[in-house]
Amino acid sequence: MKTILISICTLLLSSVMFAKDHLPTKEEYKAFLNTKTLVVMDVNPMSDFNFKIKEVMESVWTLTEFEFISNAEFEDKRNDPAYSFLLTTVATFDVDKTKARYNFLSLLLGESDTQVRDLPDLCSLPLSYLRVEDTSYAYKLEAFIRFIQDHVTLMNERPELIKANAFKYYNNNVKSLNGKTLYLVKEDLTAEVNSIGKIKGVYPYDVKIVSQDEVEAAIERRDSKVVFMHKVGPEGTKYKARCYKILIGADSSTFYYFDYHMVNAKNRDGLLEKDLKKMAS
Repeated sequence: MKTILISICTLLLSSVMFAKDHLPTKEEYKAFLNTKTLVVMDVNPMSDFNFKIKEVMESVWTLTEFEFISNAEFEDKRNDPAYSFLLTTVATFDVDKTKARYNFLSLLLGESDTQVRDLPDLCSLPLSYLRVEDTSYAYKLEAFIRFIQDHVTLMNERPELIKANAFKYYNNNVKSLNGKTLYLVKEDLTAEVNSIGKIKGVYPYDVKIVSQDEVEAAIERRDSKVVFMHKVGPEGTKYKARCYKILIGADSSTFYYFDYHMVNAKNRDGLLEKDLKKMAS
């Protein structure tokens, strides 16, 4: 079970905790298309998220009309079904038996007479471990927003894919990595695969170790030949936590691979050799 805490109102992250047991329905995905999407800004006005999300929404978002609002305005409007909400949420996972908390980017649907914890969640994807700076993901926001749009469109077109583990569907795309160049940021790699030589021992396709700027440039030019990795982990702030590894197309923002492992002494925080073996299979 995933427990989500939605940050509201205060700089100290005053939060509401809740468990999301409810899968969105095909009717809710359809209803979303008739809403106005309200983008909830971070409480820190100088955050990288705030600067980047404004730029990205203006250039990328096409599914609905949108507007930027504050946390206080979210509280006022969240029960109005005329609105949907794009915001960062904080999640924990009861099944992990750890207090690790993660930032997610969530698309929620307004609903009358409903507590925050029960608003329909149309799409949530991991951004970072809670204590990690937003600079670790802000440069990839354009790809995330494109993916959310495409995912909602796909769920509308193919409602049979609406499942608790809906992202697993995208792992079928791993077979299309041949002919793509995999962009990896060195800080996201474990010691067992932290060089091109080590990677080539298990991964047969083209790969480059690049900077964050090179990933951002590939996303901005929508390079059809590039797939990059988005890694979410504790970054040394906590030992027992999830490490997500997601491969995303720089052009279409299609997911090619989605998985996670629990960080421990054997499986460190970052891309593992066994991940590359799965990608090459």
